[in-house]
Amino acid sequence: MGRAFEFRKERKFKRWAKMAVQFTRLGKEIVMAVKAGGSNPDANSRLRTAMQNAKAVNMPKDRVEAAIKRASNKDESNYDEIVYEGYAPHGVAILVETATDNTNRTVANVRSYFTKTGGSLGKTGSLDFIFTRKSVFRFEPGELDMEELEFELIDAGLEDLFIEEDAEGKDVGVIHTSFEDFGKMQKALEEKGLTVISAKLERLPQSTTAVTEEQAADVIKLLDKMEEDDDVQAVYHNMAE
Repeated sequence: MGRAFEFRKERKFKRWAKMAVQFTRLGKEIVMAVKAGGSNPDANSRLRTAMQNAKAVNMPKDRVEAAIKRASNKDESNYDEIVYEGYAPHGVAILVETATDNTNRTVANVRSYFTKTGGSLGKTGSLDFIFTRKSVFRFEPGELDMEELEFELIDAGLEDLFIEEDAEGKDVGVIHTSFEDFGKMQKALEEKGLTVISAKLERLPQSTTAVTEEQAADVIKLLDKMEEDDDVQAVYHNMAE
């Protein structure tokens, strides 16, 4: 299926093998949610979402509870959320979301990843014309009528509804809505009793950059470097599949 496919497959295996990194990122999200809105998930939608996402990846309950307890301690420092933008080799746009307790370390690391792979770190806002921040919900579709569901969710801000396959080949329902309508859609899905797998704010590319298989391999090297960093929460790109 080609060299690029093999790189993507290898990347997926690496991701599955690094659950500890994923748990660390979710732990940070829980801490930031508690610091922002308290430790009661019923009254803190951000915390409720973080706990939901943790459950979706089988994060141990004791780790979730430990993160909440740690964040409830006034002496526990919070994390700064910083977004870095730049270009990978071959003109592919890269946007990196971080949560850090040491901004000097984080920016130095991010800059080095770009530089060592032939890319460049850009200015904040330089990629606003490429990426749009969207609310993205994934849920178990079951036997739901997608057309009927689409109609029922219009008032909650639905922009797009479709089915995709997850890493295991299972069907997953995907909902896109605006950044501002996150809470409204979250409430609507809860009221409908849907089994939500994840609820996130993601950066979706409005345009893509075509690359060859060899060029894709260069870009993936940079993505892997970014995703291995403990300060990095998410990495987005506009490389065409």
